[in-house]
Amino acid sequence: MPAKRGPRTGFLRAAAALVTLAALASCTSDGDAKDPADTRDSTTSTRSTDGAKPSSGTVRLPPVPDGFDYQIGGAYTPPSGVRIVARDRTADPARGLYNICYVNAFQAQPDEQDDWPDDLLLRDENGEVVIDADWDEALLDIGTPAKRKRVAARVDEWIDGCADKGFDAVEPDNYDSYTRSDGLLNADDAVSFIKLLSQRAHARGLAIAQKNTVELADERSRAGLDFAVVEECGAYDECGAYADAFDDKAVVVEYTDKGFEKALAGFGDRLSIVHRDMQVSTPDSDDYVRETG
Repeated sequence: MPAKRGPRTGFLRAAAALVTLAALASCTSDGDAKDPADTRDSTTSTRSTDGAKPSSGTVRLPPVPDGFDYQIGGAYTPPSGVRIVARDRTADPARGLYNICYVNAFQAQPDEQDDWPDDLLLRDENGEVVIDADWDEALLDIGTPAKRKRVAARVDEWIDGCADKGFDAVEPDNYDSYTRSDGLLNADDAVSFIKLLSQRAHARGLAIAQKNTVELADERSRAGLDFAVVEECGAYDECGAYADAFDDKAVVVEYTDKGFEKALAGFGDRLSIVHRDMQVSTPDSDDYVRETG
């Protein structure tokens, strides 16, 4: 079953993020192959600015502010006007569109926790696995360089799968999981880990997105991130921060009428914005909501 993630719990996570920021400062269903000719809108060099080995060539960026659909709850035929679509890594990319591949990179899906080595699950001082209570997901232990490399090696296989299927970009979710680690992980751990994923994505010709985590937007260059996938920046007054950090290369999902209206009013001509239901469901569901400006 595809990963299904809804909106973040913004106030709780934002509060935890402020604490860790201080610490950082001190130290388908359509299933057809896509047509590459339809995704040549913009490119960016994958050359590193921090001394890391540059990857060859360029990666394609999403054609923001064109139409966007967030389909991580299940793939379906994209509505008319959509040129950018995000789907779970288990799905196929949509024909002729810019496709973003969702990967749960920092936490273990509930049905996949047993697939991870015990020592790669983050544990507290009592040896208990640290759980994201919102999603019942174990946090992965990225607290040391050695463990980051081991976790990245497993996630890299998923990134390779996204590339092999023909996706254009990858969206590693739960970049902000350090804020739910009870202080066992910090922002630098998160940036160091996603940098490893960025290197693999670029090596496979994929762009890589920052998912939420506005407090780390200024770390974009060090992390090697190309654009942003953002939930509820309208609701939390964060759209401007992402727009500035990523040169308007951001796709936005809002889950409330108020957040959607606010995002459109401020950034409708700059960012790709869609209003979805909280379960990002498919059109055959009674809960399905999809609205654009």
